[in-house]
Amino acid sequence: MLAFTITYSHVRIPGDGLVFRFPMANSDSLDELLATAIDAAKRAGEVIREGFYKSKNVELKGQVDLVTETDKACEDLVFSYLEQKYPEHKFIGEETTAAEGVVELTDEPTWIVDPIDGTINFVHGFPFVCVSIGLTVGKIPTVGVVYNPIMEELFTGVRGRGAFLNGSPIKVSSQSELITSLLAAEDVPNHEKSVLDAATDKINSLLFKVRSLRMIGSCALDLCHVACGRIDMFYLVGFGGPWDVAGGAVIVTEAGGLVFDPSGKDFDITAQRVAASNPQLKDKLVEALALGQPM
Repeated sequence: MLAFTITYSHVRIPGDGLVFRFPMANSDSLDELLATAIDAAKRAGEVIREGFYKSKNVELKGQVDLVTETDKACEDLVFSYLEQKYPEHKFIGEETTAAEGVVELTDEPTWIVDPIDGTINFVHGFPFVCVSIGLTVGKIPTVGVVYNPIMEELFTGVRGRGAFLNGSPIKVSSQSELITSLLAAEDVPNHEKSVLDAATDKINSLLFKVRSLRMIGSCALDLCHVACGRIDMFYLVGFGGPWDVAGGAVIVTEAGGLVFDPSGKDFDITAQRVAASNPQLKDKLVEALALGQPM
C-alpha cells in the first residue's frame, strides 16, 4: 500500500487579504499540479484534433450515448501521464468507470477526467468538444483544466487563484434579471418518454422567463461559458458523473460564479445534478426551476 502524507498549502486571495489553508498531497505545489494538468490536456487535445477530421469508430453506450476509440485513447493517455507524475494519487475516468460501474471519491487527491466531453459533437463534427481534467482534494474541486482543441480555447482555474481563458483572466456576467439572461441546458442521455417529457417540459417553462436558450452538448464547456460570461446560467440533471463537472466547477467559482444543486442546496460533485450562475441570478434561477414539475 502506498504511503500517503498530508501537508497544507496556503493561498492568499488577491484583493481581500484572506488566506485559505487546505490539504495538498506530498507538498505538490498548485503551480506544478496545474502545469501537469495543462500538459495532459494538450496532449489529449492533439489526439482529439487529429481524430476530429477523420472517420470514427463509434460504439453505443446506453440508449444514445456514444464512445469512440478516441475517447479511450485520450483517457489512457491522460491517466498514464498523470500516474507517472503522481503515482500516489487516485484516478476516476469516464470510460474506466463506465466499464467498472463504480465511482468512489475519497478525501485523497483524485484526478477526475472526461477524455472527450461532447462525444456526440465529436462524432458529428460539431466543434464544441473538450477534454476536462479536475483534481479534488478532500473532495473539494481544487484544480480545473478544460481544453477545446478544435477552437483552441484553454480554460483553467485553481482554488484561490482565479480563472483564465488562454491565460487571460475571466469573470462571470453581471446580468441580474432572468429575462435578459442567456440560459444553457442539455438534453438527458435517458430517452425514455417520461424522462424526456419531464426534461422538455422544464425547458419549455423556462423559455418564457429567459432571453434565450442554448444547448451545445458539453457540460464542461457550458460551465466554462458561464465562467467567461458568454452564458449567464446553466443547469443539468442526470449527466454521466463527476468527470462532467470536476474541472468546470473550479473554473466557475474562481471566475466569481456559483456552482450549486438546481434545488438551491450545496453542490455535490457525485450527485449528477448541477447548476451555475453569477451570484445575482442564483436565487432567481432556483425559483424558476422549482416551478412546475419537480427536478
